Amino acid sequence: MTTPKQWQSYIETLRQRDRAEKEQVQRRYEHAWQLARQAAEVLRRDFGATRAVVFGSLLHPDSFGKYSDVDIAAWGVQPEDTLRAMNAVAKLDEQIVVNLVDVHACKPGIRRVIESEGVDV
Repeated sequence: MTTPKQWQSYIETLRQRDRAEKEQVQRRYEHAWQLARQAAEVLRRDFGATRAVVFGSLLHPDSFGKYSDVDIAAWGVQPEDTLRAMNAVAKLDEQIVVNLVDVHACKPGIRRVIESEGVDV
C-alpha cells in the first residue's frame, strides 16, 4: 500500500513536471514570436511583402502548446515568388514550423480570420 509520504513525493514530482512543461511552452511561445518577426523581415526584404500578419494559435497564449506552429500571411509577394517565400520562412527554424499563407489564394473563411484577428508584424 502506498503511504501518504509516497503520495506526497509523487504529487510533488508531477507538479515539478507541470512547471517545467509550462516554462518550456513559454520559451517556445517567445521564440515563436521572434520567428514571426524574422519571417516578416525576410518576406519584406527578399520578396517585396508590403504587409505581414500573424494569426492562429500564436495570438492565443492559452492555446499555444509544445506542438504549435507560426501562421503568417503576407501581402505583396508576387505569385511567381510565393513558393520560394514559403520555403524561405519554413527553413527559419528546425523546431517550430512557420507556415506562410498566400492571402490571394486561401479560402475565404481563412482570409476573414486573418483580416479580423491578425496582428501586423
